[in-house]
Amino acid sequence: MIRIVVINLLLLLLPTIIYFSYIYLRRRQTPDAEVMADAPIFWLLVAGTVLSLIVLIFFVDWSGNLPGGRYVAPRYEDGVIIPGHIEPEEPAK
Repeated sequence: MIRIVVINLLLLLLPTIIYFSYIYLRRRQTPDAEVMADAPIFWLLVAGTVLSLIVLIFFVDWSGNLPGGRYVAPRYEDGVIIPGHIEPEEPAK
């Protein structure tokens, strides 16, 4: 769970990290209070939020399996690996 929180925070703060890295490399000195005050923090957070949403949409699971299915683990059979899959639930009789 902590890994998910750290990844989301990193995605949210990535534009800010890139911005301050650029300022640091451009000026070749540590950013002072003036640079911090002039930073477009709101827009950097908006960019981080958009980046997080794009990543979440990109990695969403579109498999469309119905709820209640039974997961069958991958197995080795006759020299072939059969991948894991979800079998649909049998209808009640």
